[in-house]
Amino acid sequence: MARREETIRTCALTRLEKPVEELIRFVLGPDGTIVPDTDAKAEGRGVWITLSHEAVAEAVRKKAFARSLKENVTVPPDLADLTRLRLEQRFTSALAMAKKAGQFTSGGMKVKSAIEGGQLIALLSATDGAADGKNKMLGALRALNHARREGSAVGPQVPHFELLSSVQLGLALGLENVIHAALMTGAAAQSALDKANRLARYSANPTDNDTDRPAVTGVLLSVEQDERR
Repeated sequence: MARREETIRTCALTRLEKPVEELIRFVLGPDGTIVPDTDAKAEGRGVWITLSHEAVAEAVRKKAFARSLKENVTVPPDLADLTRLRLEQRFTSALAMAKKAGQFTSGGMKVKSAIEGGQLIALLSATDGAADGKNKMLGALRALNHARREGSAVGPQVPHFELLSSVQLGLALGLENVIHAALMTGAAAQSALDKANRLARYSANPTDNDTDRPAVTGVLLSVEQDERR
């Protein structure tokens, strides 16, 4: 059986074939309304759209769902925003599971220590965090990724995400004032990382690798230095 990331589907909007990791599935609910199937597990015929807020909004405007299913359907006008909300909920639920499993840490000192010790698999920043604190964390992360890239430290490059506000993170985790956080090694943390990647891709296209440019909210940022400089 092909692995999920090897499965190819056609985007109903662009008609381009893509791996399912680059798409999101929608299904027809019992009441005839199109709803996002974020886990791609719901029964029935599905409609695949490129994993992008802009693409889903365009699919709504161009009636791509009715055309794909060849029947009249009800499509919420705010389907693109509803889909982002569902992806956020999946991400926050996964964060809570990672915390329960002991694979999540928060707080400036603890996160900085995790970076310097190379113990994390992703750095999370609140969208409303102060720029100076964020820059300190990113500076430490650049150093870690540079060492790994040059071979003086072992491990993969660690991504940085700005996806949720401090209030959203706090509500999801039962904590207060979550500005800096890190996902540590483990299956639960990896699940949260996978969902962060999907939410980041949906919210905006990935940037280039130049972290000297300002961070963009909701985008997965590689913290590699631009090797071309």
